[in-house]
Amino acid sequence: MKIDGPVWALGAMSGTSMDGVDAALLRTDGEEIFEFGESGYRAYSEAERGLIRAAQGRWPGAAGVAEAAEVVETAHAELLSRFDCDLAGFHGQTLAHDPGGRGTHQAGDGAVLAAVLGRPVVWDFRTADVQLGGQGAPLAPFFHHACARWAGATVPVAILNLGGVGNLTWLDPSLPVEEACLAFDTGPANAPMDDYAQAHLGARYDNGGGFAASGTADQTRVEAFLNHPYFSRMPPKSLDRNDFSSAFELPPEQSAEDALATLAAICVASVAKGMEHCPAPPARLLVTGGGRHNAALMGGLAAALPCPVEPVEAVGLNGDMLEAQAFAYLAVRVARGMPTSSPRTTGVAAAVGGGRVSQPPSAIGALTSNLG
Repeated sequence: MKIDGPVWALGAMSGTSMDGVDAALLRTDGEEIFEFGESGYRAYSEAERGLIRAAQGRWPGAAGVAEAAEVVETAHAELLSRFDCDLAGFHGQTLAHDPGGRGTHQAGDGAVLAAVLGRPVVWDFRTADVQLGGQGAPLAPFFHHACARWAGATVPVAILNLGGVGNLTWLDPSLPVEEACLAFDTGPANAPMDDYAQAHLGARYDNGGGFAASGTADQTRVEAFLNHPYFSRMPPKSLDRNDFSSAFELPPEQSAEDALATLAAICVASVAKGMEHCPAPPARLLVTGGGRHNAALMGGLAAALPCPVEPVEAVGLNGDMLEAQAFAYLAVRVARGMPTSSPRTTGVAAAVGGGRVSQPPSAIGALTSNLG
């Protein structure tokens, strides 16, 4: 499709927390942010979440993958059909991520959504990057750069997303985007805490970080965790949700408060370790994602880091929808043939634009008729 100026793009994100689908409208030309639009959320039911969980770590064709993909497509179709847009960006649900090995796997077919929405859908954002030697993640840094410029930043800042996995973008808003960003996954974030809460508390997560904030972290275990080879690798680098699962086998006699405090401390220590890779100290760390609601995480970060730590709302952004907005922004960049990642964000050999564009059947029919 041809894009000459700002359009209304609809982005959707279903993250590694597997709680549901976020959707948000953004008016952009793929370079500047002109306006933030409406947003929405569609939770997964327990049964739907169970199907997605059962397919974690599996690749196309494996048992349960088709069922998980159908859940993802249905949930997205129900939510996205409530909005009017020029095109949509569909991330899908990551089931497996192994850059340098089998690749990356996001469940869900953008062509299905294009047919439902009657709009072009950009999807499969990560595969091209991985095929060209990149990590395929994180993909939000170019959008973070646009957000920093929108917020009026003039000096380096860092944006930390605390989803299932933590990822950090350091950026200098005065530089061109391909040169301005350094990005990488810092380590586990909400995923191990959520898994523990579900297994031991019968809750989907530690609401507000109340259990973790009232416990005492096992610092010996935290220090041992940081000996994992991942933390000595130079960025860019990325993780699968379950890469550290064996490291979270906590003693059964440990209280829930202490266990969650330990997992929170591991997340904080991972971020602090990652911050050592920043080219220069950021003026502030802006936190997005569900983890910004966790008092133990935010308090721990504030104590561990030498810069102010604030939720992204401090600069007028929406931390619940930032990732969905990112894929609206990236969808427009893909449609315009612009890069979506670079050597400093994913380790890809050169700046590359990923993603596939699926047209709705009506558009394909019109094109065929015109060609005939």
